Amino acid sequence: MVYISSWDEFVERSVQLFRADPDSTRYVMKYRHCDGKLVLKVTDNRECLKFKTDQAQDAKKMEKLNNIFFTLMARGPEADVAEVTGKEQIDAQPTKKGRGRKQ
Repeated sequence: MVYISSWDEFVERSVQLFRADPDSTRYVMKYRHCDGKLVLKVTDNRECLKFKTDQAQDAKKMEKLNNIFFTLMARGPEADVAEVTGKEQIDAQPTKKGRGRKQ
């Protein structure tokens, strides 16, 4: 098991691992509340990549990685992940209209 310290390297190698063998690649998130640590693991039973963090701002990065993996799983391993970000999905959602008083 390899802990990767750089987030960008972890994402790049995880995507490469998934594209090499999408049928046997697994992505696991584990949060230990007592330690306050989040561990992300991507494995294909031959190679195991891990990223460990205790920073709250890394939750947004984790959400982007989820979006990347969802895109790869839905569109296929040859999909372009450069267009995947969480911002477009948030902007595409319609705004909620409240049922407040009319003035």
